[in-house]
Amino acid sequence: MPGYVKIGKTSNNLAQRVRDLSASTSVPLPFTVFYACKVNDANFVEHQLHDAFDNNRVNPRREFFQIAPERVVAALKLAEIENLTPKSDLIETQEDKEAHKEALERRGKFNFEIAGIPLGAEIYFGRDETKKAKVVDLHSAKSIEFNGEITSLSTSAQKILGYNYGIAGTDYWMYEGETLDERRRRIEGEE
Repeated sequence: MPGYVKIGKTSNNLAQRVRDLSASTSVPLPFTVFYACKVNDANFVEHQLHDAFDNNRVNPRREFFQIAPERVVAALKLAEIENLTPKSDLIETQEDKEAHKEALERRGKFNFEIAGIPLGAEIYFGRDETKKAKVVDLHSAKSIEFNGEITSLSTSAQKILGYNYGIAGTDYWMYEGETLDERRRRIEGEE
């Protein structure tokens, strides 16, 4: 759900947990897994994450937070034993896949100029700051140069992560300490 992160745990199969969460008619979109890992004490880690990000909680009785997912990942990596993030999409039905795709597209294409990021600027991948790209177009979908290839934020992030499904590249790429999505939201909020 673009703009929201659910921080939770499961002792069951991850795919089944996502299926159970997504099955409810009270959620507008299927859940997607941004990040999952094995930790020693899931109850403790979940409680600490909820406490750490409490000021971003949408409702005090729910596990939803309005925060860049990479911020939660950075904290969660401190307790990670093994990364369990699926490489394949867990969205099962074609209707759900289409609804999710439309929600991502509704966010609108990222515009480097509006975000105050100049042509030629260097951006970096949040999970590995050694992976850098250069802004080569301020407005088009294929707007960065990464590893000598003109590509998009999303396609490059998919390749780096090894995912075979669509993701929002603005959640992974960073500039001046902010994810591009955080930067977009901040600037939109200031206008």
